[in-house]
Amino acid sequence: MKKFVRIVIYAMTFVILFGGVGAFGYIRSNQGYWIPTRQTPLPALQVVSVPEHQPEKPTVAVMLSNPTTEVFDFMVPYEMFAMTGAYNVYAVAPDKNVKTLSGGLDLMPHYSFDELDRLLGKSPDLIVIPAMPRVDEAKYKPVREWIRKHADTKLLSICAGGVNLADTGLLKGKEATTDWKSFDYHEINNDPETKWRRDLRYVADGNIVSSAALTSGIDAVLYVISQQVGEPMAEKIAKEMNYPFYQFVKNPKVDSYHLDHTEVIFVLNQAFQWDKKNAGVLLYNGMDDGALATIFDTYAASGTAKVHTISDAKQPIVTKYHLNLVSRYQMSNAPMLDRMFVPGVEAETIAADEVKQWNEKGNNVVPEFIHSGSANRFIFDAPLEDLAKQEDVLTAKYGAKRLEYRATTLHFEGSPFSYEAFGVPVLLGGAAWLAAFFLDRQYIRKGKRGRHQSM
Repeated sequence: MKKFVRIVIYAMTFVILFGGVGAFGYIRSNQGYWIPTRQTPLPALQVVSVPEHQPEKPTVAVMLSNPTTEVFDFMVPYEMFAMTGAYNVYAVAPDKNVKTLSGGLDLMPHYSFDELDRLLGKSPDLIVIPAMPRVDEAKYKPVREWIRKHADTKLLSICAGGVNLADTGLLKGKEATTDWKSFDYHEINNDPETKWRRDLRYVADGNIVSSAALTSGIDAVLYVISQQVGEPMAEKIAKEMNYPFYQFVKNPKVDSYHLDHTEVIFVLNQAFQWDKKNAGVLLYNGMDDGALATIFDTYAASGTAKVHTISDAKQPIVTKYHLNLVSRYQMSNAPMLDRMFVPGVEAETIAADEVKQWNEKGNNVVPEFIHSGSANRFIFDAPLEDLAKQEDVLTAKYGAKRLEYRATTLHFEGSPFSYEAFGVPVLLGGAAWLAAFFLDRQYIRKGKRGRHQSM
């Protein structure tokens, strides 16, 4: 019995101290990325820029949800369809309130679901379904109902948006895919009537196209563009993006990713990376939508940094393709920052006035043009390589895997692994052992010695 009690004490001490701290850190980091709370009040917004509706063009509706939507899944498909000039492209949501993308990027929808329905008088020609966490059923219900309402239109799910699409029941009897984590987390096992394919970067079945994780959505969008607008346009968009894997558009077959040892660094960063970097991102009119997404889906998504949007505009910042961004901080009340990113290949020119304002206010963080010199590279290349220098090579490699970005040309330089992410668990494990050892010596063995002496 004594031996059993000692085992229980050691196990419970380890679980409470090591497991409790780790679980708290992981949950807090995960919520900070997926449900990033705004710390400043919303400004009084008056003007929302809406692209002019041209009735002769097909309409693409890219969905936003409550409380959040995955930033890449929304921003990159939105930008790609807008780049063609062949579509009306709108951000749509259950209502017109400010919406948040993962990592903490706020924006205004162009239309509510009902407003777009009234404008068109029919279904949109294409609905893009990003990953949208279903953490509040009451707030999420309108998303499900609107997709079902337009079940006969062209539907395109991006990454874990396939799980959202499966939730509507519209994938029953069809082939589909989603991100590799959803397969391993068994999120789709309650939908046995769908033939899930994890060996394809996208699947086209009837009116539905579904993509695997993140950058696989680029292949799916290019496929849809090639079918609707033509192969030359799809090739043109891929070239303008410097996207290196157009071959997947024609043949999406791949060896699938799985949960394995590479996941360890992500879990440890989330759970034990306590000294997270504070990164600012300067918002400016005309900024590149996709380049902005790379800051959130590289740094914030890694579990190693918090990203804060900053501008001095009182009204929404309007991107190159008419998204309306709402910064969380003004230059005058920006939090203490470790770095300040100004994303976009042309940022040094387009954001010159904003950078000048930032410098004149005496901020001691020098703006960094993260995409400068990367005009001929894919937008994620420079941030991923920089992440390796800021954090470590393991974190950057996992970042590419998470994005399902299969590049072999990335050059990672930096620490081989995170000393904090691996070191803190070792210290906690040691502290747990010492605490258990103290309890054992103080109460279990001491009690045993006391009884022997009394005999």
